[in-house]
Amino acid sequence: MPHESLEVRPSKNSREVITAEGKALKIPDDWDLLLPGDAALSRRIKKDGPTWTMFEMKGRKKFSRGIWAPAQRIDALEAELKVEREDPSYQKKLDAGRSRRAKEQEAYVLEFHAAVCDFLAFASAHRELAYQMAHAITTHAVPVGSGTVARTQRIPIERRAEAAVIAWMRHQTTAYDDMVIPREKGARREVRRLLASRSRSLLERYRRAGGDMSGSCPLRKALDRV
Repeated sequence: MPHESLEVRPSKNSREVITAEGKALKIPDDWDLLLPGDAALSRRIKKDGPTWTMFEMKGRKKFSRGIWAPAQRIDALEAELKVEREDPSYQKKLDAGRSRRAKEQEAYVLEFHAAVCDFLAFASAHRELAYQMAHAITTHAVPVGSGTVARTQRIPIERRAEAAVIAWMRHQTTAYDDMVIPREKGARREVRRLLASRSRSLLERYRRAGGDMSGSCPLRKALDRV
């Protein structure tokens, strides 16, 4: 299988990996492991030919453990990239890219905050609470690399904002983090569905002029904690 690009996981044997199907594969003798850390080199290695990208699952999170590829190819691309990086124009290009991404991130923060406020749609009497809540949710959800639903491009921003609000409320206004949920298929999904329904009911109270702005207000308590 050296001619195929695969996603694999580590094995107890350092020169062996496990495929998604659970099959053990021996690492070709002329291959080496490129450790994580250099995103530009990793992209080039993957683009240049077949690779075995190694991941490890810890809970629900997926961690890169490096890329297996022909050692000669890794050395050649690493040397090529080193020459490019020594060129002053390369640094200028990096700086321009960072500046562009920073501006895009700033714009997205504002756009996402507005989308959260629109979803909350609190009555005017609770406008300040909505703004503070949107700020807390945006601060948590939009950082690059956060892995939250706010970073996905697969759904419209309105749905991202809605999902981010419900997720934030699940962790901040319910006992979800302390619940003991049976390890049964669909059990966690059902718990989340029920908690989401309660969160939506709570939000409806603030979309009316009444609401609960007393010391027992669950949203105010959550904001005070964070």
